[in-house]
Amino acid sequence: MILRDVRRNKLKTGLIITIFFVFITLLIYFVSLFLFDNIYLAAAIGLSISAISAFVSYYNSDKMILSINGARPATREEFLQLNVSLESLCISAGLPLPKLYVMETDALNAFATGRNPEHAVVCVTTGLLKKLNKYELEGVLAHELSHIKNYDILVSTISIVMVGFVSILADVFTHGLIWGGNRDEDSRASIILLVVGLVFIILSPIAATLLKLAISRNREYLADASAVEIARNKEGLISALTKLETENRPMNVNKATESLFIVNPLKGKEKDSLWSTHPSTVNRIKRLQNIQ
Repeated sequence: MILRDVRRNKLKTGLIITIFFVFITLLIYFVSLFLFDNIYLAAAIGLSISAISAFVSYYNSDKMILSINGARPATREEFLQLNVSLESLCISAGLPLPKLYVMETDALNAFATGRNPEHAVVCVTTGLLKKLNKYELEGVLAHELSHIKNYDILVSTISIVMVGFVSILADVFTHGLIWGGNRDEDSRASIILLVVGLVFIILSPIAATLLKLAISRNREYLADASAVEIARNKEGLISALTKLETENRPMNVNKATESLFIVNPLKGKEKDSLWSTHPSTVNRIKRLQNIQ
């Protein structure tokens, strides 16, 4: 089952990158056409920028996500028990040791990012380290390692960076409409800019929402179940999720990255709905309790 999910996540990532490559190429093409009024130059610029954005997203997305959330390395000297627990779980899971980071906040949360198990990152909050005991912390770490093993991190991380890039381009397009206001209203380029600009401005937030929904909430259930296999103890994760449900608080993070975290960092409690990035913690706990 895990191998099937890994293949599915890799295919989904390829599809997402392809869609955004076309999307960004078209957006840049029309911007360039308006600025330079040259079809061939516009096409070249569009393809070049979209190729660069796809490359940067794939190879540097983890660094970008860590940076915008203010994470710092969790050194072995400062966080010995955290490092020891992660090393032990990686041996159990048969995974290479990911880089370890922390976020300075009293909120209880954690996330994993990266493009594959060889280039992965696990990040936890300092609040999590203060509130959870050894077995609870191992349950959370095992959950994040499951995301790495299942290649959930590849889909999530690429999606977040691509959505952010499209949003930036849509914003540039909005300004382009303003800058183009002094052009001849009958100009074909001005009309193209207006129509295409409005289309992309409308589509960008819709695309962002659809991508969040494409990152199925079922991946959290799968990661919870896989975490039990890695940690060999479901009670630790159940207890950790209970604390995250009852003692947690919202934290200040970039909204685009909310789907990465073990529980939604922007809400106190998550409820199941079509627009939720996570399943409700209560339902996750019930499923864990039913594991034999």
